[in-house]
Amino acid sequence: MMTPFITVRGTVGVLDRANIDTDQIIPARFLRKPRSAGYHNFLFADTPSLRAAASQAAVLVAGENFGCGSSREGAVYALVDAGIRCVIAPSFGDIFLGNAAQNGLLAITTPAATAFAATWRDGDEVTVDLLAQTIRSADGTTQPFAVDAFRRRCLLEGLDDVGLTLQHAAEIAAFEVRDAVDRAWARPPAIDQANRSSTPSGVTP
Repeated sequence: MMTPFITVRGTVGVLDRANIDTDQIIPARFLRKPRSAGYHNFLFADTPSLRAAASQAAVLVAGENFGCGSSREGAVYALVDAGIRCVIAPSFGDIFLGNAAQNGLLAITTPAATAFAATWRDGDEVTVDLLAQTIRSADGTTQPFAVDAFRRRCLLEGLDDVGLTLQHAAEIAAFEVRDAVDRAWARPPAIDQANRSSTPSGVTP
C-alpha cells in the first residue's frame, strides 16, 4: 500500500530546465544501495543547482520531458524519499509516469507548467488537490489539471499493483478452491514430507 494522495499543501521547487533525465535525478552508482536506508540523499547528487531547488520542496515544477532516459524506478524512490509528492511538467518520460503512479508520486502533465516555472519561486507555497484536480498558486489563482482516471483512483486510495490484487483476495481464494476440485488431475500428488525427509539421499523410498 502507498500513502494516499488527496491534497498536498507545501513549498515548491522550480527546476526551470527541460529533459531532466533519470540519471540526473539519481546517478546510476547509487542504485545498488539498499532502499531501506532511503534514497533521499542521492537525489540530484551530481547536479547541485537542482538539488538546492528540490530541497525542502513538496512539489516540483520542471520543463518538458521530465524523467526521460533509462527506466530506473530508483528515480521515483529518490523523489518520494525526499518528501516530494508531486511533479508538474509539460511532459514526462512514459516509463517515469508508470513508476510514479506505482509509488504514490503524482505527475501532472500540463502546459501551464511553463508559466508556473516562470512565475513561481523556490519556497512559494502551492496546493495540489487531486480530488478537485486543481493547482492553487501562492497568489490564490487556481489552475485545473487532467489526470488519468485509473491513476487518480489508485493515488487517492493508495493502491499499487499489490494493493489492487489484494482487493480481489476473496475471489482468488474461491477460485483456488474450485480449481482444486475441477482440475485435480493437474495438481501434483501429496507427498509425505516426514517419509521424504527420513529417506537417505539417492535412495528411492
